[in-house]
Amino acid sequence: MRSRFFLLLFVMAGLVVAFVPLPVQSTTPQERNFRIEARQFAYSPSELNVNPGDTVTIQLVSTDVAHGLYIDGYDISIEADPGQSATLTFTANKPGSFRMRCNVTCGAMHPFMIGKLIVGGNQWLYRSIGFAVLSVIGFFPVFWRKERVLPEEH
Repeated sequence: MRSRFFLLLFVMAGLVVAFVPLPVQSTTPQERNFRIEARQFAYSPSELNVNPGDTVTIQLVSTDVAHGLYIDGYDISIEADPGQSATLTFTANKPGSFRMRCNVTCGAMHPFMIGKLIVGGNQWLYRSIGFAVLSVIGFFPVFWRKERVLPEEH
């Protein structure tokens, strides 16, 4: 009976970690400006972090050959010729993690020219930490219940 209670308590804690909304910090939308240098075969910086509602302006600067920047999920893109820059402005109104990729064939390693736009916090990280803690706590009863059997002496 006692083990069923602890199992039920453990399952309920797992459901809380999985489904309860995490506290969100209220931030006022702001203008965010990024200068991204594109070269074969990388973006610098390759990761952009913004808050939901921010107005994001990206200046793409191509340092060697023609490059582009396409943001999956937002369906927006820009292209910059060698030595030139192009500017793109949009509102980050979709929370999550989105891939940025080059949409102009720029060489043999072109498919690997990717970056990331993160809008909002990383809730999956916090939920994963919660599940890891629950897993560790869940293993303790297994070790407490084992009876220690000493080898018989002859």
